[in-house]
Amino acid sequence: MSYADRVFIEMCRDILENGTSTEGEKVRPHWADGTPAYTIKRFGVVNRYDLRQEFPIMTLRRTALKSATDEVLWIWQQKSNNIHDLHSHIWDEWADEDGSIGKAYGYQLGVKHQYKEGMMDQVDRVIYDLKNNPFSRRIMTNIYVHQDLHEMNLYPCAYSMTFNVTQRKGEDRLTLNAILNQRSQDVLAANNWNVVQYAVLIHMLAQVCDMNVGEFVHVIADAHIYDRHVPIIKELIEREPKPAPTFWLNPEVKDFYEFTRDDVKVEGYETGEQITDIPIAI
Repeated sequence: MSYADRVFIEMCRDILENGTSTEGEKVRPHWADGTPAYTIKRFGVVNRYDLRQEFPIMTLRRTALKSATDEVLWIWQQKSNNIHDLHSHIWDEWADEDGSIGKAYGYQLGVKHQYKEGMMDQVDRVIYDLKNNPFSRRIMTNIYVHQDLHEMNLYPCAYSMTFNVTQRKGEDRLTLNAILNQRSQDVLAANNWNVVQYAVLIHMLAQVCDMNVGEFVHVIADAHIYDRHVPIIKELIEREPKPAPTFWLNPEVKDFYEFTRDDVKVEGYETGEQITDIPIAI
């Protein structure tokens, strides 16, 4: 059994058995037919993944690695807020007629700020510090910018990354660890998707900064299963997990801005039957 599958199964069982329901409450999300989208939720879920041991992609069903990578590069590398720069349609519901999602996600990472070292955006600041001040406790990003929330078509869900570098005994290379903070997560639709894409991001940053990958900690304030997803989740977590595949990142790429979605792959990736047409609350 892959570790990612074990974490997912245990998390879902905990939510279903010990979570609280929002049924009957005034909720913002709704289904395409206008029906309120209620959830069963758990507060403060924390999952840890050791990226040295295995790549955290689930096998219960297939996670689209290249599409997940494409989205994280859209945000972190292209710093785009326009869906026309994406190869998938996952953001279509939140885009305006021009394809913009407003001042959200990639837009915020592309805003330049004044530092002692000069003008940099948040991504370039992270890379600069990892290379020049690796033991700093201030290497982080934050895209939940209150002054711009009214111009975002969707408030950021995964909103902050904190990077922390350690020196392991007996190793010359440093180790890159990171925490992803997420205010809210649709567990069925997005959990492993987010885990995979930020694991890829850590691998990429570690490679361009000549570091080893370490721990990835995923903190979710509101981890929830939507009412129409409950039977799907119950069937999914009863499946037989398969061994974790091997992750490959193109070793020739040394500049973060040169990575593409084709620079990642998983070898020996066997999965259960894909689940299609998952209803998405909006």
